[in-house]
Amino acid sequence: MITKESIENLKNHLDVVDVVSQFIELKKSGANFKACCPFHGEETPSFVVSPAKQIYHCFGCGVGGDSIKFVMEYEKLSYPETLEKLASMHNVSLDYDNTNNEKKQDTKVLEEVNKYYQKLFVNNNTAKEYIHSRGISEFSVEKFEIGYAPVSSDTINFLKNNYYNLADAKELGVIDTGQNGLYSRFIERITFPIYSISGKIVGFGGRTITGHNAKYVNSPQTKLFNKSKLLYGYNLAKENIYKKNRIIVTEGYLDVIMLHQAGFNTAVATLGTALTKEHLPLLRRGEPKVIVAYDGDSAGLNAAFKAAVMLSQSEFEGGVIIFGEGKDPADMVNDGKIEELNRIFANPQAFISFSIDHIIAKYDINDPSQKQKALFESNDYLKSLGMIYQDEYKRYIAQKLNIRENLVKVSTDVVRQNDVSLTKIDIAELCIIRSILEKPKRLDSVLDIIDSSMFEYHRNEFELLITDINHQSLNGIILNEKLEVYDDQRLNSELLVLLLKFYTNKLRSIQYNETLAFKEKANLLRKVKDNIYQLKLGKLVSYNL
Repeated sequence: MITKESIENLKNHLDVVDVVSQFIELKKSGANFKACCPFHGEETPSFVVSPAKQIYHCFGCGVGGDSIKFVMEYEKLSYPETLEKLASMHNVSLDYDNTNNEKKQDTKVLEEVNKYYQKLFVNNNTAKEYIHSRGISEFSVEKFEIGYAPVSSDTINFLKNNYYNLADAKELGVIDTGQNGLYSRFIERITFPIYSISGKIVGFGGRTITGHNAKYVNSPQTKLFNKSKLLYGYNLAKENIYKKNRIIVTEGYLDVIMLHQAGFNTAVATLGTALTKEHLPLLRRGEPKVIVAYDGDSAGLNAAFKAAVMLSQSEFEGGVIIFGEGKDPADMVNDGKIEELNRIFANPQAFISFSIDHIIAKYDINDPSQKQKALFESNDYLKSLGMIYQDEYKRYIAQKLNIRENLVKVSTDVVRQNDVSLTKIDIAELCIIRSILEKPKRLDSVLDIIDSSMFEYHRNEFELLITDINHQSLNGIILNEKLEVYDDQRLNSELLVLLLKFYTNKLRSIQYNETLAFKEKANLLRKVKDNIYQLKLGKLVSYNL
């Protein structure tokens, strides 16, 4: 955690005009400065920056604050990330009151190894020939800092000769210890540095060019590197994601690089893994439409299906694109098919219809028993969605299966509601409850931000947790090994998702509530909108309704 004294010291070094002008063009206007607001579209400048008061305010959309808040909103960073970015920009040192200070220092090893790999790439003809054969330009090589990892001993010697702490290098996944001593994690591979959202290098991806068994490898799990939370290229794409309101999620490093090279600069990639719930907070930043663009092989189709189900259940906008005929985005860019890519990305298939198609395609619907199974599975998926989607897509399922619409059941059907054996189970809610049961000390802090009404399916279990944490009815949750026990960071991420869903639904219900007095309704709307705004910044908010 950054110390209060350190934060105050940083604030003393900040000038709001200097900070804001590094992101947008300001023009002098009397004692102040003006610009077109970067937070909403306008042609007449209404965004005013006051050097005397050290604040900014937009008279068009109402945003305002100091230097730190501007960078938080403009860059979509958390508060600590913003402080570290500003400290780096203004050459100010931050002090930490726990191990975070050590973590900050550790990145120096990764930074220097990355520079070393970049220098080696320049002099390695085999690596350069491969990269150029894939159509990657010199500009893209520099933009994405493509490098080359040599034989193991060379990396070890580089670290030793430059007196870098080998323990740090091991802890950050650059090297490791085996039966024969130290060895490099990346050997004779083209390297792709991976950055966090705040612009810090946290690890590497590597592709073999000498026939190693694994074509691609990533850094191991470290205190900085978690492949289930990171997206390759996000640090370079984020500003364009916010501006264009679109993010393209691909499967590989080369897809990202080539798409950026062709002007599709909102492209990112997962790191050798499918999209997970841990990616959702990152994908929600700026609320872009999410385009999942995967290969048409079996692995790509299954990964796209899992992503589409998860994203539709989490109410993301966007859709799926599947590349067929053995081609991927990188190949299409290399073949000059830019206009075709434009058309493809403009017309993705909606997550829900893609998921239903994928489910039904597994069955031979000309066989009545197979058609029945297809109905059951697509019906179960449908009931995991919001009420409007259920009503809309029950027609779609009926048409696909060529059956009567009333055979497609939704969660509001009386028969389903009264069937106790078919009670909805929400794994995310149960994992939150189990994580608290495993560490009861968490309950006090959790109760500051959530209320039992936020649990859509397991409200009773949470209320029981509050009133009698040792109640035997909760033993089933504690002993359920299928439920993950979250660490503190993961718990906060899942609470963010829960809170966002709750306040978003709350906002709709208040907006359509005609029984509320005007002032009461306005006050509630203001509170809920402010909570949603804070949550999208990654901040857990206290329950205040």
